[in-house]
Amino acid sequence: MITGGLVAHPFDRARDVLRFVRDVTASLPDEFMVFGGLIHAGDGSGTKLAAMVACHCGSLAEGEAAVRPLKQFGTPLMDAMGPMPYCQLNGMLDAAYPKGALNYWKSSFLSQLSDAAIDTLVDCFARCPTPMGQLLLEHFHGAVTRVNVVDTAFPHRADGYNLVVLAEWMEPQDTDRCVAWARETYAAMEPFVGSGRYVNYLGDDEIGDPTAAAYGPNYRRLQEIKKKYDPSNFFHMNQNIRPLP
Repeated sequence: MITGGLVAHPFDRARDVLRFVRDVTASLPDEFMVFGGLIHAGDGSGTKLAAMVACHCGSLAEGEAAVRPLKQFGTPLMDAMGPMPYCQLNGMLDAAYPKGALNYWKSSFLSQLSDAAIDTLVDCFARCPTPMGQLLLEHFHGAVTRVNVVDTAFPHRADGYNLVVLAEWMEPQDTDRCVAWARETYAAMEPFVGSGRYVNYLGDDEIGDPTAAAYGPNYRRLQEIKKKYDPSNFFHMNQNIRPLP
């Protein structure tokens, strides 16, 4: 059992909600995770919402105290936050990704979640053409930041946020405008992104070699390992690390 779930607010409170998320995530214990997002209501109405998703993996008493500020902030339209099995939390958003849906995602770590970045996110989401679109802020903190950058392949060890621009739709005729929205949103956020990329979110149409950005200072060492064990790059149907020549 964990304490978690989702709290959603009207979209006209989106700036306040994201600033609150920024304030809350400035000091979280290891066992508490809080993400922010701009989402659509799950009833297909197209209603835009500002949401917070949380998971507290300590005792239920500690979890209740930890999520209380999130539940008491403003006047939410929906409060589905409380004690639940972890598996329930892990699957609570599954219905938002139905089989057969078409997707185009863009993602990058932010250098900062400034007021200007928040304003840009809200303005871009107001133009989202699909009732399945989302803008998500995944917060990194705690134990992950206490590992040395070069100790593992994964180099992103600083507190911060990974932005996911998620365009999703069902009808092929909507493809062009949904892809355009994702690209335009990502371009609008470019002044606020950092140098890091999360390898799981790299797309098929990236410019240059985004895998190098995903592994940062560890990329050359990974290339050396690839040269030793797979010099012909046989294993290449992935976010590929090319062996050194």
